[in-house]
Parts: sequence; structure tokens; C-alpha cells
Amino acid sequence: MPGVYLSYPFCAQKCTYCNFASGVFPRQTESRYVQALASEIRAHPWEWRPETIYLGGGTPASLETEVLAALMDLLPGRPWAEATIEAAPGGITRAKAATWLQCGINRVSLGVQSFIESEIRRTGRRHSAQVVADEVRILRDSGISNFNIDLIAGLAGQTEASWRESLDWIERLEPLHVSVYMLEVDEDSRLGKEWLRGGSRYGAADIPSDDRIASFYEMAVERLSAKGIARYEISNFARAGFQSRHNLKYWKLEPYVGFGADAHSFDGRCRQQNPESVEDYLGQAAKRSGQAHDDERFFVGLRLMEGIRPSELEWRRFAEPIERFVEAGLLETGDGTLRLTDRGVLLSNEVFQEFLSL
Repeated sequence: MPGVYLSYPFCAQKCTYCNFASGVFPRQTESRYVQALASEIRAHPWEWRPETIYLGGGTPASLETEVLAALMDLLPGRPWAEATIEAAPGGITRAKAATWLQCGINRVSLGVQSFIESEIRRTGRRHSAQVVADEVRILRDSGISNFNIDLIAGLAGQTEASWRESLDWIERLEPLHVSVYMLEVDEDSRLGKEWLRGGSRYGAADIPSDDRIASFYEMAVERLSAKGIARYEISNFARAGFQSRHNLKYWKLEPYVGFGADAHSFDGRCRQQNPESVEDYLGQAAKRSGQAHDDERFFVGLRLMEGIRPSELEWRRFAEPIERFVEAGLLETGDGTLRLTDRGVLLSNEVFQEFLSL
């Protein structure tokens, strides 16, 4: 069954590394946005009942509880198999968690990024490790035990010792799901612009080398695996049965519909994207659409550790790059399956690019 994504691109502050279509906007703009979002949902021709809901952004957890409840009431299919809301640490209360549960939300994704305060401050965030621990306790006490913790390998000033400490906190808090992203400095983010000009603001001069970032990532893979949190996608790890059902739809090319600014939809054949900026979305700018590419699963499905099962035609079509990457130790085959090796995960962009160009 398809999934639903709701975009709420409003934040209390913009993280220094972020280049998403999100940010800080006037209160009046938020109010207009909620009205437009509700109108878009009401206008959708619901020909199916969604299995999963995902509220991302931005910080949808900052929505007033009455507003959130009203939006969730517009979505059919409750109770959903999985309904996730993204939250920034520092704003979760018992009342808010109780309302989320009443609205059908049964999973929370915490944008922690680091448990080290010096690293956190350079991103523009304000929480502490203790705040995260306290809010995890609130979630569990409220009946939401399924939560994800985001970490970023490669934040400014990060060292092997500090990364180990963040992983120590993961072991203490025992989440069912963890996402580990290797920092990629985006040229359009505040951090990226400072890094390009050779400046030092936001810790731009203290970003670890690519090799160090890769070593941090590999350390996380090893330690999470030892605790039963297995890697199932390049950046995502979970205990058995707790993989993100919604995000798996993206990687398996299953249908989903998106509402809000910069939200994407896919019906199995065609892709559609809402206007990227809040201003264009409110101005009802035209959506962009196009046919899905036949070879998309080679650079989407290969992100999954289980790999993909190419057709006979695809094996022949991609025979040359497959053979080359197998010999280089970046891909492996077996029982009709093609998958990335551990080394291939670290060089996955190079692998995906090859299939994109054919």
C-alpha cells in the first residue's frame, strides 16, 4: 500500500550544514502554509488507504497539537502501520507525546546529530545529551517506544573520541532505529559557503577529512551491528522488524504521495514534485512531473544491503560496469542478486553514477 509524506518546512533555527527547503519564517506565513497544506490534502482523490505516514521538514514536531490533530484527521487509513514525526530535541513534552499517540503517530525520528555539545553548538542546535535522554524517557513513558536517532559523521571538530562518545549514548538509549549520515558539505549551506571561502565560522576549518569521516562511519557500522542494530540501507540501521516502512517505499520504488512544499509523489510510473520554496507553494506555482527512468532501481535499490535482482535484459545491458565493479570489489553477485560490498558502500556515488550514464 502507498505511503503519505507531509512537508512542514519550518524550523526554530536553520542548521549550518542544511540546504533543505526549510528555514525560519514569520508566524503569519506558517498559518497560511497550514491552510494551504490542508486544502491540498482535502483535494486529493483518495483511491487507496495509506499504510504509512511521514511528517518531515523542517520540524513538524513544533506544530501546535490542535493543528497537527486537524491535519492528521484529514488522512484516511488510521490506524496506520507506521506514522512517523520528525522532532528536534528540546521540544518534546509529555502532553505533546500524548497528543501524537492520540493522532495515530507511533514513531518519532529525533534529529540529534551529535551528543557532544561543542559539535552541536556549531550546527546551530541547542540541545544536550541529557535533554535527549530525558525526552527519550518521555516518549517511552507515553507509549512511543519506536524511535530513530539521527547522527552525522564528520561534524566540525569531531574526533574519534567524541564519535565514540556519541555511539556510547546510542548504546545507553537503545533506540530501535539509527540513521548515520556522512557529512557532505553543501555549497549552498552556510557551512558550505564558509568552507569554500576558507573561513572558520561554524567550524568550517575543523571539518574532518573524507578518510576520517569514512572511518567514523565504519566504526558506527561495527558497533551498531554488535548491538543487534543491523545496516539495511547505506545510512540506516535497525533492530529486526523495525526498519522504516515508509522510507523503504522510496528505495523499493513503491507508490507514495507528498503534500506541501518540495514534496514528491510517485505512482509507480510517474514522478511529481511540488513547488520547492514555501513562497512558490503558497503562490500555487506549477508542479513538476516526469516519467520514472527504467534504471532507477540501480541507483535507488542498490542503496539497500539486500541489493536488487536485475532482469536478464538488465544483466546484459549493464554487463560491462557490473563486471568492472565486481572485479574492483565494489559490487558482488549471487543467486541472481546484485549488491554493494562494504567497500562499495563507501564509494556508492561512483557506482550509481555509472548506471545513470548508460
